Amino acid sequence: MGVAALLTAAVLAATPASYVASRQQPDGGFAEAGSRSTPGLTAWAMLGLRAAGQPAGTAHDYLVAHESELQSATDVELAVMAEAATGAVSETLYSRFTALGHPDGRIGPAINSTAWGILAYVQVGRPFKLRVSYLLRHQRRSGGWGWIAGAAPDSNDTAAVIQALRTQGVRGRPIARGIAFLRRLQNADGGFELTAGRGSDAQSTAWAVQAFVAARLKPPAGAFRYLASLRRVDGSYRYSRKYGATPVWVTSQVLPALARKSFPLR
Repeated sequence: MGVAALLTAAVLAATPASYVASRQQPDGGFAEAGSRSTPGLTAWAMLGLRAAGQPAGTAHDYLVAHESELQSATDVELAVMAEAATGAVSETLYSRFTALGHPDGRIGPAINSTAWGILAYVQVGRPFKLRVSYLLRHQRRSGGWGWIAGAAPDSNDTAAVIQALRTQGVRGRPIARGIAFLRRLQNADGGFELTAGRGSDAQSTAWAVQAFVAARLKPPAGAFRYLASLRRVDGSYRYSRKYGATPVWVTSQVLPALARKSFPLR
């Protein structure tokens, strides 16, 4: 087989999952080109590969070994989800996670940490019903949610809250209003933007797809066409048509949407 044919075969064989897998480092973690492994990126890669039905090698061991580097509530919750989706959650991490709860239903300090906390509990497989009143109380008049009380709503946090609420059986008006908010952030190119006027990007589009899946609605076909327009020959995804930064992170977040899976992963 000639060089040209080999290159063609390599391009055809490249997939988003294979690209993410190729960025695993000797220590088991995942890193962007020219950078070192980090637990946050590793957790995203683990979730993306799990959604694609692909193994993550020794990433679970790496994440457990680097739990002390996790700082924010959402860092902890993301790691809990990644460990639970690919194995078992360490007792140390789970203790940190359960300590984040508040009597009013908040998990951690904010709306996004509460949504992620609910998703993490369900990913772990906890059987009890979780309180959603805090999230419902902070839905804005527009139908969306911001990352913290008082913040302007955005597509990513709205999608995360929709997924969290759906795990607790919430239907009807709160979900319909959230989906309507997301629809208003879809652009003519088919992609979704973080906030109005910002422009479409891959991650916001992927989050929106996951929200539609969680709500048991058909994701807009234009969203997948937009994502396809961002795919590179190596299987990775650009952040947007203008920017191509952090392809491992972007591609990891796109993978669940491509698989039409919402969080938590099953």
